[in-house]
Amino acid sequence: MAEIITDCPRCGAKITSFDIKGSNTIDIIAGWKYTLELFCICRACKNGTIFVVSQKGYHDEITNIVSKKENINDLIDILKYINVKENSTEKPPLYLPEDINEIFQEGITCKSVECYNASATMFRLCLDKATKDLVPNEDTNGLNNKIRRSLGLRLEWLINNNYISKSLEDLMSCIKDDGNDGAHEGIVTKEILEDIYEFTYILLERLYTEPKKVQLAKERREERHKK
Repeated sequence: MAEIITDCPRCGAKITSFDIKGSNTIDIIAGWKYTLELFCICRACKNGTIFVVSQKGYHDEITNIVSKKENINDLIDILKYINVKENSTEKPPLYLPEDINEIFQEGITCKSVECYNASATMFRLCLDKATKDLVPNEDTNGLNNKIRRSLGLRLEWLINNNYISKSLEDLMSCIKDDGNDGAHEGIVTKEILEDIYEFTYILLERLYTEPKKVQLAKERREERHKK
């Protein structure tokens, strides 16, 4: 029977053997690099785990992996195991800067496991990073260091001074009110988090996704007219 050796996420056993009972192909990259889900049984605790693995080399055949009779660690890279984080189907907006994308993804992960306070903190961090550079260097129209430091006050100033669309003003209240309270007092509820998530998603789309889509459309248009 085919086996892999790795740590067991169910019982905590280190470098233990798993019998591979089933496989499912979920992706093929470049026509040859397979990504599979492997249903495996830990020999230590007898519990099942689904590992996501990818093919290591071009000549490492893994499509019939269940029928193999040996250890197959040399053929695969173990990417992760399926857990409660996989419950979420939500994705970050397109074309975010890499650091903001990673933070937003962490917020989604926390949200999927009902860690509402942690998730709210991640989404607020996304907003903080995305809006700091929108504020001018000069102290104009009442701008001061207190406003620069406070996410809620900064967002309010940016909206009042037309750096961010006024159409988002009502949605922004979740950051100015609920977001500040939750971050300091640990009272973020599911409903409050949904408000923070929705506002964050929409604002990031406005700041990054929509401008990039327009840029790409212009580039495609220019390319068409070159022909």
